[in-house]
Amino acid sequence: MKIFRAGLPVMMACISAFSLQAQTADDIINKHVDAIGGKDVLSKVKSIYFEGTANAMGADYPTTTTILAGKGFKTVTSVNGSDIIQCFTDSSGWSLNPMSGQTEATTLPPDMVKKGKAALDIGGELVNFRSKGFSDSLLGREDYGGVSAYKVKLSEPGTEIVYLFDPNTYYTLKTDTKVNVSGQDISSVTKYSDFKKTDIGFVVPTTLTVNNAGYDVTITYTKVEVNKEVDPKIFEMPK
Repeated sequence: MKIFRAGLPVMMACISAFSLQAQTADDIINKHVDAIGGKDVLSKVKSIYFEGTANAMGADYPTTTTILAGKGFKTVTSVNGSDIIQCFTDSSGWSLNPMSGQTEATTLPPDMVKKGKAALDIGGELVNFRSKGFSDSLLGREDYGGVSAYKVKLSEPGTEIVYLFDPNTYYTLKTDTKVNVSGQDISSVTKYSDFKKTDIGFVVPTTLTVNNAGYDVTITYTKVEVNKEVDPKIFEMPK
């Protein structure tokens, strides 16, 4: 009996180690895609519209994001009567930021447009990631607020995204993104929470906290509409 008791912790440790090895990055990504609705549901999402507020430096600003699957992405944040806009389509991209002295819409560089195209995909980079040129790897586990989260990395030339997934829900808890645009490395960290299931069954986070260039912005969405009619003209750059 003493031998059995002494050997039990070792046996349990071996089982735990085997379980970790048996769970692959592919397994976790597939479970994540299933958790947010599954490929069948995602294929039925033709558009999605978010409306809420962006909190920066203690002030709230109205913000909207519109995605037309595979065709356009546009986010608009109103600050002191001026709109800060970033927009991508399947072939181009543009931005407008009066707060930085940009008085007219400006075309984004080709490599930024290439990176931004992921925003056109419902479900993001993880859905059919290999067809988008990414490879995946499992980096083990990482503590996140007391949760032993799965840590998975997607990589392609010039882009690295590290995800933390809740082991119970398989929702994304956090992403750490590093991209190279025009020879410059850009890093951002996003935390996700307050997940809601839409009428169609697609699950989305309604609170995002983004740290970019040392600045924190918390976006809280109070309205989410799936398959709302979207005029593709809203993605055209103003002349």
